Amino acid sequence: MDHSDRLLAGSEFLVLDTETNGLAGRDCELTEVGAVLVGAGELHDRFESLVAVRAPLSSGIQRFTGISQAMADAAPGPAGVLEELARRMEGRVLVAHNAAFDRRVLRGAFERAGIAWPEEPWLCTVAIARRFAPLVRRRGLAALAAALDIDVQRSHRALADAETCARIFCALFGRLCANAATVGDALALFARRRRSRGRRRPPGRLAGVAGAPVPAAPLDFGALPRTPGVYVFRDAGGRALYVGKSVSLRTRARAHFAPGAEPAGWTAHAALLDHRCTASELGALVLENRLIKAERPPGNVALKRRDAWVYVRCRLDIAFPILELAREPAAGHAVNIGPLRGRAAAAELVEQLNSLFSLRRCGRRLPRREHPSAYGQMGRCLSPCLRDLDPNLYRRRLDGALGLFAAGEDGRAAILAHADAAMRAAAAEQRYERAAALQRRRERLEYLLGRLGGVLRAIHAHPRLVLAPAPDVSAWDAFWLVGGRVADWGRLSGPEDLARRTAAALGTRPVAGPGGVIAPDAVDELRIVAGWLAAHTGEVRELALDSAPAPERLAAFAAAALAGRVAA
Repeated sequence: MDHSDRLLAGSEFLVLDTETNGLAGRDCELTEVGAVLVGAGELHDRFESLVAVRAPLSSGIQRFTGISQAMADAAPGPAGVLEELARRMEGRVLVAHNAAFDRRVLRGAFERAGIAWPEEPWLCTVAIARRFAPLVRRRGLAALAAALDIDVQRSHRALADAETCARIFCALFGRLCANAATVGDALALFARRRRSRGRRRPPGRLAGVAGAPVPAAPLDFGALPRTPGVYVFRDAGGRALYVGKSVSLRTRARAHFAPGAEPAGWTAHAALLDHRCTASELGALVLENRLIKAERPPGNVALKRRDAWVYVRCRLDIAFPILELAREPAAGHAVNIGPLRGRAAAAELVEQLNSLFSLRRCGRRLPRREHPSAYGQMGRCLSPCLRDLDPNLYRRRLDGALGLFAAGEDGRAAILAHADAAMRAAAAEQRYERAAALQRRRERLEYLLGRLGGVLRAIHAHPRLVLAPAPDVSAWDAFWLVGGRVADWGRLSGPEDLARRTAAALGTRPVAGPGGVIAPDAVDELRIVAGWLAAHTGEVRELALDSAPAPERLAAFAAAALAGRVAA
């Protein structure tokens, strides 16, 4: 039937999905078919049926589809199922995900059953998504549904997959109608793409420049400064496509469209270019993180973790808390120490601290034991797993371990001083074997502390004002780090503004417990800032904010930084 002149918006569509025996060529047999009628952007009638097969099903295909041999043996023959399906297909536009496969399976089944094949037009949701959702890289049925916020309850059964495909089709139907008025226009839209693929210049390439992605409209890169900051590519409607940062905005933004640039789905839709300057690279990192979370651009899949920093952390919301190692600081009520570079050395440090303070090592879930563990038998664990330990005693030991990182600027000296004190106490009590063991532990600790990069201190415990410099040290970004979070940040300004913002930042200091409370949304930002500071310790300027400093001290600190000197 000729549907060419029928309006696309007023047409009926039958969305189909098939399950097979998993074999190729003429051995491929239909085992199940599902169909969903779609009209006016809504799902209507459903049809599904198992189909009897000639050859036994393999155990693998039975596990994959959930269609057992017994179900196939009890299913109706192909002729009756396909006659009913042909009646439903008649006069409708047929839709499938990877339509070429389903069309081939069904046509082969119709031929074997001796039933006339309905010559109806087909649309493919993979092709529709490729054109109208180009930023979705993975176009499998479940992945595409997830990208379009479509919930998938079940898969690899014909009707369930047909319903998922129908919902994908409805989600993209408005974009299809905006580009094709009739069914014939829609078919031609994808037919032109197939015919011209071999002859056309590859999409997203500039004329005369091999390998350069093409933006949707000319972009004014000359308006970008060569300073740190964040740039945002947007489509013609103002929607953010990609957010990036650089210490030289103009150079980095142009690089996305340079010859040989890695192709990206969003480049062909870029029509507008936004930017915001910062004084420092750290400011650009923080702003990029915030803009990605606010704008949710499809070109930024995630802020990928590219650093080698780890944290020693202690969650205080579990029974008998433990020290653990992780790539991220913990959110919620916790103490986070670091960041530290070198996972092996940090893991050994945790082991040494556990032994020094007799802390447990058995994970967050506390097992119940009838007898002490090996560490308990050696006197290196208080054995709370026996359920007879005073929680206050354990907490005092834990506070002693965490206090090493909260008392001073860095925990290295405090750890060695604690080991020295324990060694002297054992010697005074004439426990010489214990003193010798502590001396060996002290020597190992000194070695580990020398190996670890970063700063051994609890992030939440040291409110401070940090100045991060511009590449040419002509300007500074000020960061107020209070309570394990960035309380405020911005370009360094006059003394009055500095004093006002410092007082406001200190007002955000958490008051609940030694761990403070770090919201989950702040964890990424905390890791970014702490990691950058640990890697640039010689470049930044810091001022402790344990109490609100006098305006004169703040002014002297800022003036010394602007003059290129370290404040005393």
